[in-house]
Amino acid sequence: MADLRKLIIDGKEIEVDPAMTILQACEVAGIEVPRFCYHERLSIAGNCRMCLVEVVGGPPKPAASCAMQVKDMRPGPDGAPPVVKTNSPMVKKAREGVMEFLLINHPLDCPICDQGGECDLQDQAMAYGVDFSRYREPKRASEDLDLGPLVATTMTRCISCTRCVRFTSEVAGITQMGQTGRGEDAEITSYLNQTLDSNLQGNIIDLCPVGALTSKPYAFTARPWELSKTESIDVMDAVGSNIRVDTKGREVMRILPRNHDGVNEEWISDKTRFIWDGLRRQRLDTPYIRENGKLRKAGWDEALAAAAAAMRGKKVAALVGDLAPVEASFALKALVDSLGGKIECRTDGAKLPAGNRSGYVGTATIEDIDSAKFIQLIGTNPRVEAPVINARIRKAWTNGAEIGLVGEAVDLTYDYAHVGTDRAALVDLNKKTFGGVLDVPSLIIVGQAALQEADGAAVLSQAMKLAEATKSKLMILHTAAARVGAMDVGAVTEGGLTAALEGADVVYNLGADEVEIAAGPFVIYQGSHGDRGAHRADLILPGAAYTEENGLFVNTEGRPQLAMRASFPPGEAKENWAILRALSAEIGETLPFDSLAQLRSKLVEAVPHLAAIDAVAQNDWSPVALQEPATATFRTLVKDFYMTNPIARASQTMAECSAQAKARSAAPLAAE
Repeated sequence: MADLRKLIIDGKEIEVDPAMTILQACEVAGIEVPRFCYHERLSIAGNCRMCLVEVVGGPPKPAASCAMQVKDMRPGPDGAPPVVKTNSPMVKKAREGVMEFLLINHPLDCPICDQGGECDLQDQAMAYGVDFSRYREPKRASEDLDLGPLVATTMTRCISCTRCVRFTSEVAGITQMGQTGRGEDAEITSYLNQTLDSNLQGNIIDLCPVGALTSKPYAFTARPWELSKTESIDVMDAVGSNIRVDTKGREVMRILPRNHDGVNEEWISDKTRFIWDGLRRQRLDTPYIRENGKLRKAGWDEALAAAAAAMRGKKVAALVGDLAPVEASFALKALVDSLGGKIECRTDGAKLPAGNRSGYVGTATIEDIDSAKFIQLIGTNPRVEAPVINARIRKAWTNGAEIGLVGEAVDLTYDYAHVGTDRAALVDLNKKTFGGVLDVPSLIIVGQAALQEADGAAVLSQAMKLAEATKSKLMILHTAAARVGAMDVGAVTEGGLTAALEGADVVYNLGADEVEIAAGPFVIYQGSHGDRGAHRADLILPGAAYTEENGLFVNTEGRPQLAMRASFPPGEAKENWAILRALSAEIGETLPFDSLAQLRSKLVEAVPHLAAIDAVAQNDWSPVALQEPATATFRTLVKDFYMTNPIARASQTMAECSAQAKARSAAPLAAE
């Protein structure tokens, strides 16, 4: 680390890294400096001038603290530390002037603006502005942009901080937004009026310090002070993004990101952010029993009695879906084991090795991507499988990391060396390309598409050999939020899905909507939405969605995190673990817990590392025996980013996004 440099801020002497800016040094000293354009995860623009401070002994004018580094400051007389003042008369006058300029053209929209109540401009005008204006000229107006079905624009409110431009070009990796014109004619616009083609575009809503960019689906539905706020975990992919769920009464009104440097930083994908309208639609709110080919409503007593009668003495197979919390998987496994049945969570056919955590989780953390100098992707398209991780890989690339890809050549928003599309390219990597150990931090990321074919175990063995030979860390990139947790509790059957379902009389389907169950067995479906699983079911038990019960989820790097209840399940629907506990009593195989706390203590007893919430356990390296894979090419796993689970398929917003993505990918016709 560089030698620390002393400076005095408002009479307080501190030591900081000389590469820091004055604004960052002020934060270290605990002194607030207002800002609009500066954001710690974006490049420095220095164009709002709100962060002006006085540098004593410097030029006789205020300096922009976000753009001036500590090392560029002149020391005082006799080598004394440089002095900065953030509340001198010069600074106060400068801030009032900047605020006055910002408000010249800003409309008086506060009563009808969605940003009202959580607006940086409102807060800073109150704290640093003046209570009058000297301007009587008419305000400038701008045309609104159409950025798609997610982001609403009111560009007259824009203060040209360019945060949205910097985010889309630097983090999201698209080049559709920019600023044109000068002076009063300057405006943020999109290239040829294009809509945004990114799975991370919703983050510009959070970044916008005024009401120029707001959420289209949430528009005019609630004020921030009306909402109850619950900190939770996202389940739309396996990243385990930290989120805040805002509810009004029993309804989820919006979902926002929470900062977690080790997982999602402060970004979330659009599916995570805008999925909430799917929580209201197509819901299962009462038990159903199929009679004469038709489903009829039933009470809980009747439904549980029917389920118990169907399962007692029969050959039972259980399937764990992609959105099930660990507690439900654990309870279902305990119930099925007591009946002598089989259970399987790898419903997509992925050849993940049971009991070998280095094989189904890997040895890398998401944070390792930041420091990696070489990243090899195998059979994955992180841009649609895990957009937040893709943004992290892009950040590593901008910091000089080299990226390699074995798989289908797609636009990942960064440059990469395309090694090949088939298994032969992977085998070739092992044989030729790497002569030995890489002398830089390196990472191998294996996608689920690479593991789902019949030779998935062989592909994994090759990837693990490559990791071992090059001394790289390995990450298995999952797409299902429930998968790692279910693997941890042992919800697997030797031989996978086919072996689990073979000869089954009864299939207990815990929210597995991405799998086809053939005709024959009696199907009990426990889930939240009337999707594919419910259509095939002979008996439906309505469960809670991820925002409606407390649950544990283990993300793709093996980090256990707690999703907290933000609202309550609709109608007669119950929490998933409670349904299984009640059913076990009905069958006569009562599970040994009566509350979630008791269940969790049993769970931690069985799987100790799940007790360490928000900690990534070290996995012992245990390579899979090397096998030769087939000759097939790696295929794309996620065909439609917006339609990957039942909640997404119930969402009107996701349907609009999906339709727009299809229209965008259709080849444009030339004008004749």
